[in-house]
Amino acid sequence: MIKEIQLRLLPQQAASEQVIAQYISKSRGIDLNSIKAVHTLKRSIDARQKTIYVNISVRAYINEIPDDDEFKRITYPNVEEKERVIVVGAGPAGLFAALRLIELGICPIIIERGKNVHDRKKDIALISRNQTVNSESNYCFGEGGAGAYSDGKLYTRSKKRGSVNRILHILCQHGASISILSDAHPHIGTDKLPSIIENIRNQIISAGGEVHFDTRMDKLIIKNGEIIGIETHKGKIYTGKVILATGHSARDVYYHLYNSGIPIEAKGIAVGVRLEHPQDLIDQIQYHNPNGRGKYLPAAEYNFVTQIGGRGVYSFCMCPGGFIVPAASGPEQIVVNGMSPSHRGSKWANSGMVVEIKPEDIPDYSIHGNLAVMKFQEELERLCYVNGNCKQTAPAQRMTDFVTRKGSFDLPETSYTPGVIASPLHFWMPEFITTRLQEGFKYFGKISKGFLTREALMIGVESRTSSPIRIPRDKEKLEHITIKGLYPCGEGAGYAGGIVSAAIDGERCAEALAASLSK
Repeated sequence: MIKEIQLRLLPQQAASEQVIAQYISKSRGIDLNSIKAVHTLKRSIDARQKTIYVNISVRAYINEIPDDDEFKRITYPNVEEKERVIVVGAGPAGLFAALRLIELGICPIIIERGKNVHDRKKDIALISRNQTVNSESNYCFGEGGAGAYSDGKLYTRSKKRGSVNRILHILCQHGASISILSDAHPHIGTDKLPSIIENIRNQIISAGGEVHFDTRMDKLIIKNGEIIGIETHKGKIYTGKVILATGHSARDVYYHLYNSGIPIEAKGIAVGVRLEHPQDLIDQIQYHNPNGRGKYLPAAEYNFVTQIGGRGVYSFCMCPGGFIVPAASGPEQIVVNGMSPSHRGSKWANSGMVVEIKPEDIPDYSIHGNLAVMKFQEELERLCYVNGNCKQTAPAQRMTDFVTRKGSFDLPETSYTPGVIASPLHFWMPEFITTRLQEGFKYFGKISKGFLTREALMIGVESRTSSPIRIPRDKEKLEHITIKGLYPCGEGAGYAGGIVSAAIDGERCAEALAASLSK
């Protein structure tokens, strides 16, 4: 017999499936020896009150042995001799588009400007060591995309566009822990995700697909309003329909579209800083306990949102037990992002703290039109670079000094390895951002006592929260509104925000393209 049971447990009671089985046996009067296995279906922490509970949904196998696999597997056919489709970009949108194309009997040819996920790691390490950024291999560009070395969080609100569970099952098939199927906020970790990405690439190649690294698309080849292929920076031409999944930082692609007369649209983004606290302090605040999280609770997270002056101010991509990393993708830029390893064991907690920006908020919007938001983003990153001493050293300020508009003459220890330099962010960042952040911080400090503190450090700037451009496409066909055979895809096209939603959009674009081939 299989029973699905809802439980509300203390953290020590939810410590393991063995302990949960003992609790079920005692509370439900079931012989412990008859419980052959307990599989967790969903798990979340309720920290709203002083007593912390774990809400958990389990499947108990009573006198029954469970199947070996706890996730659905997909069999991928060989497509080496099948029709070929070009996938530009090997981030989550591109990789999952390629996998879905294979399922549908189409051969994907992946073109990736950066390096494979293993070699890319070496270039990322050099950013901190040498204070230089390889413009083709960094935290944004390379196999796995911007998510590969910036956390691997899998939580998404985009549940109407496709199956989140399907994406999670595919990740499990390629090496992810089955815990992602049950956690309320699933997370793989920067230390684990690269090997999963490598397994996906190997699956694509073994099925007959191709993956070309160090190969940048420089030109879309269009004839009579229809895509016939692409040209790379090496001068090589690949022919076929195109899924364009280049990520939110491929500005050269946006400029190419704009200069080629291919319609694009300015899109709102969010801009702010990375805010770093001691993780012990966040644990104390979120778990309402001066002793912190104790033995049975994970590193605490937070999620804040408010409205200031008609714009959202909110935390973004919160990384408990994590690090702040340099995420620039070119020269004369400073961009920061956050990541956490799977164990979330560092002594810091960080989060993006950002302000919603709409195209009409940009001072030069009427001049630059659809490129205005991107140009604003570029200028802010350049300004941050200048104030960071023209290196990857980032400008930083204590949280309380920023709110009171004072300079910081000393800074707390930070996880940001290229280093920080004291800088009055309140002075040189745009006022329509700083004033909203200041009011937001005051509000968050009221609703979460201890959060607004001198021990928290702000590091600038967090500017790559999403794409500043949307590439318009037909709502049903997912094809570009004017260019046949071009399928703008994922976060870089303005249709996703994170690993899972990008993967879902990649699958949708693959399905739409396959449908067009069958007509």
